[in-house]
Amino acid sequence: MRGSSGPGVVAIAVVPDPRTGPTWWDMYELAIACAVFGVPHPDLADPWYELRLCGQNAGPEAAGGFFGIRTTHGLDGLVGADTVIVPSVPEACVERDEPVPEPLVDALRAAAASGSRMVSLCAGAFALAAAGLLDGRRATAHWQHTGELAARHPEVIVDDSVLYTDEDRILTSAGATAALDLCLHLVRRDLGARVAGQVARRLVVPVHRSGGQAQFIEHAVPEADDDGIGPVLQWAAAHLDRPLTVAGLARRAGMSPRTFHRRLQAATGTTPLRWLLTQRLALAQSLLETTELPVELVGERCGLGSAANLRHHFARTLGVSPSDYRRAFAPPAPTAKGR
Repeated sequence: MRGSSGPGVVAIAVVPDPRTGPTWWDMYELAIACAVFGVPHPDLADPWYELRLCGQNAGPEAAGGFFGIRTTHGLDGLVGADTVIVPSVPEACVERDEPVPEPLVDALRAAAASGSRMVSLCAGAFALAAAGLLDGRRATAHWQHTGELAARHPEVIVDDSVLYTDEDRILTSAGATAALDLCLHLVRRDLGARVAGQVARRLVVPVHRSGGQAQFIEHAVPEADDDGIGPVLQWAAAHLDRPLTVAGLARRAGMSPRTFHRRLQAATGTTPLRWLLTQRLALAQSLLETTELPVELVGERCGLGSAANLRHHFARTLGVSPSDYRRAFAPPAPTAKGR
């Protein structure tokens, strides 16, 4: 990350409604981001993230209702941060079409111009949209708000079927606990699957959840459902080294290929072929991070066959080669002691 030996500075924009103070939901999504990025895990990565809480003025923010928040920086603290997170906007900006506070909009534009990675959680997407940062990009928010987001900002490609979107430097999440899905995804991007998995375990949550993650490598496998597709996907995920086909999986599920395609897409948000590919790439990532297997064997074990095929899909989907990925995310070799 820029100017840092660790995963960098995460600056969170805290701009509650000055009339009411932060709501329960504001606090929930803010707390998620603080729990993921503000609690050090020196056994996993040292240094951890540096956390900033940025308000309109450093110090106490609005304290109406039950909560008050003490910020550490003004909104100018967003500028130059490695990652900027907008966990919420005042409720009136969503429910009553009041404008997003102009100081926040200006600070977000300046942060994006400085090269910061921009992230929204739930209704925070309205702030990124007001700043023009979502124009021409896929974005999401809580499903109750996506219709309003699309109506106010027709230049934004609003997708209400996903838990989060990743447009490289611009990321958005759906509401409530989907914020945690996106925060863990950021940890995985920055520090690798092993660290993200350990953080998820400590938070007592899965590192990725079922449904709606069509654009990412960790497509979820439903554990159970009423129409039989969950067990088939569980079986397929455990046998990725085999030459799996959509027709074969459909037969195992007792469905026609067309019905299987429709039900898998409804359950996971993606197509059967794309689901298989992303499951195989997820396994390849894990093998590269946790084993010393040659790239050729990694390709075989995840069902992609040759090393050339693995390299092709890795470069196309993740933008790096398997060897570069291993160098970036494999745990460091243990150092000798007692010398």
